[in-house]
Amino acid sequence: MVKSSNTESSAAASQPRCPICNDVGFVRLDVPLDDPRFGKLQVCTCRQEEYEQAASRRLYNLSNLEAFEQFRFDTFRVEGRGGLGDRQVESLKQALNLAQAYARAPQGWLVLMGGYGCGKTHLAAAVAHEVVAAGTPTIFLTVPDLLDWLRYAYQDPEVTFEERFEEIRSIQLLVLDDLGTQNATPWAQEKLFQIIDYRSLHRLPTVVTSNSSLDEMDGRIASRIQNPDLVQLVAIHAPDYRAPAAAEESIGGLSALHLLNDRTFGNFSLREREKLPEDEQISLVRAFRAAQAYAENPAGWLVLMGGYGCGKTHLAAAVGNYRAGLGEEPLFVVVPDLLDHLRSTFSPASRTTYDRLFDEVRGTPLLILDDLGTQSATPWAREKLYQIFNYRYNARLPLVITTAATLEEIDPRIRSRMHDTRLCTIHAILAPSYRPAPQSASKNRIIRRKP
Repeated sequence: MVKSSNTESSAAASQPRCPICNDVGFVRLDVPLDDPRFGKLQVCTCRQEEYEQAASRRLYNLSNLEAFEQFRFDTFRVEGRGGLGDRQVESLKQALNLAQAYARAPQGWLVLMGGYGCGKTHLAAAVAHEVVAAGTPTIFLTVPDLLDWLRYAYQDPEVTFEERFEEIRSIQLLVLDDLGTQNATPWAQEKLFQIIDYRSLHRLPTVVTSNSSLDEMDGRIASRIQNPDLVQLVAIHAPDYRAPAAAEESIGGLSALHLLNDRTFGNFSLREREKLPEDEQISLVRAFRAAQAYAENPAGWLVLMGGYGCGKTHLAAAVGNYRAGLGEEPLFVVVPDLLDHLRSTFSPASRTTYDRLFDEVRGTPLLILDDLGTQSATPWAREKLYQIFNYRYNARLPLVITTAATLEEIDPRIRSRMHDTRLCTIHAILAPSYRPAPQSASKNRIIRRKP
């Protein structure tokens, strides 16, 4: 035993020591007196890797990422539990591809937005797992937990509030899950803004998930999330994976497109035989061609304006039927009916919640709103419609609108978004209501009776 001990001691003594720190692990840099590092201990290069690994392990444990161990890219199912439309599956595929690309090279911000249970947290956690595995210090926290973590620092004997706050805002990758669910006290709003503002100014990699629309967020935070030079904004249009049946039930009976399945581009009348005035005929042809082009590639907003019976609902339904023929699930709804459906969710007998239905309507891949006319709406209805329009405006989601109102009669907040020519195209149909003349109908009946 003595011999073995001597041998081990001799071996340890023969191992080379670090020429910089003599195996102490820390050094004091030879810097001028006015250098902020003067007199402070620094980790020696011989221990740098060990120190970084220990710090990474500590941050991994603090981030609670272990609770999301199963949330990996290889466990993410773009088809959900089945029954999704093509646009919903495509939305999930795009979100997965962008998240995987971001995990390989985390630069700028990745913001994932969508309804409850659509897969945002799964993708955010998968990004964090990949980045941690690559050795990048990462913190993954829900926003409420982050704020609680900061509050606890006031009582933590091991770390000061300032140290913890600095650690969060300057970490190499910060993942903020469920932005918008936090208790919006003035203190919480200010701390959260300070973190987001710092990371925005320094362009630090950040992943954010949120169920809230941009207009529901602190305006200062929303403006930074909308910075196209820094942020990839990804909208996920899929139902709640955890409760797909309830999601389908809530929106399934809302669309009225099945009642208009005979309205197609093929049977739309351009009314050449009526000898309309030239300006009326031209406006009808232009609206028809615009609707056809939009049906081929639904991007931005298409607004069809005109009097009752001029053909705008036929064209809007034709757009929906064309996309439905490609396997998609456009939502066609008359605006008064939509508001009635939303109100009905407040009933104790309702089988779905207001939040679920509202989130699905505003985030549906293609929304067709027929008969918009907010000039006589109640304040509640005007606010709900504005929130839908504003969400789709910020997320750049396809929207078809028909209205018999003039622009001046529409809510100014909605009207201002319609005036954005980068997103919205307006076509006014000047032709009068299409109604077969009684005399013509009588002639047709007489002709059919001739032998």
